[in-house]
Amino acid sequence: MKEKIVITGSNGLLGQKLVNLFSNKDNFEVIAISRGQNRNETAKKYTYYNIDITNYKKLSNLLNEVNPTYIINCAAMTNVDQCETEREKCDAVNVEALKTIVEVVKNNKSHLIHISTDFIFDGENGPYSEEDKPNPINYYGLSKLKGEQLIKQASINYTILRTILVYGIVDNMSKNNIVSWIKNSVENKQTITMVNDQFRMPTLVDDLAEACYLAIQNMAYGVFNVSSSKLISIYELSLLVADAFNLDKSYIKSIPTSQLSQPAKRPSKTGFDLEKSRQILKLPIVSFEDRLQVFKNQLINL
Repeated sequence: MKEKIVITGSNGLLGQKLVNLFSNKDNFEVIAISRGQNRNETAKKYTYYNIDITNYKKLSNLLNEVNPTYIINCAAMTNVDQCETEREKCDAVNVEALKTIVEVVKNNKSHLIHISTDFIFDGENGPYSEEDKPNPINYYGLSKLKGEQLIKQASINYTILRTILVYGIVDNMSKNNIVSWIKNSVENKQTITMVNDQFRMPTLVDDLAEACYLAIQNMAYGVFNVSSSKLISIYELSLLVADAFNLDKSYIKSIPTSQLSQPAKRPSKTGFDLEKSRQILKLPIVSFEDRLQVFKNQLINL
């Protein structure tokens, strides 16, 4: 008997990876939900529904009808500056739609896997463990924290996967991620400015998708951190991308955050302690440099 798995935000980077991953496994029936036309041309054997998840009634009706064993919620508004200036829109996706999903999970006794972020922290004391106290300094981070709190208060089976700067490649990507943007910009001989005082642990999307699968396989409930293993500055990240693709680093300029005028504040130093994920999720701990090579090979084999 196949287990039904719903993937929301299935047109996005992680969503497409998950549809590809689970539709290749014989024991899952995959139901993909996203807004607009289906952009995934790789996966076979799954059902796609065009639903705006802020249409809560439509979302609720479909989820109750499907009655899935698992829901992986990848749908989110993630543009940090847009979240800062369009707070109602941000809450509609990151909080209110999640309320609908949680209600269905509660009624149907499903297992919810939800994607969260390092931006729930203020960046004063990174890297962070799963038990550290959140203190978001922008509205995006606050909306994701509200989502986490909703889930934790609901008496359901849940896995929250917190992650950092997700990058990778899938069919028909609607928006760039940081690694692709750096690579494409420097290849096209465009000068780019990268901040030298913000520190992160970037995450290859394949590793985040694998963490979702491992959470199901290991019945791992609670909060887990998913990222690469070493804290690096955004500027250093861009130099490593240039190295991986043999690009001219002279197009990359280093600046402090203070020279940017962005609507939303960014935490200075996040990063994660990955020990819990290694032990319970059985997630391999990997370096950004190694994952860049995986990403490079994927591009070559497109």
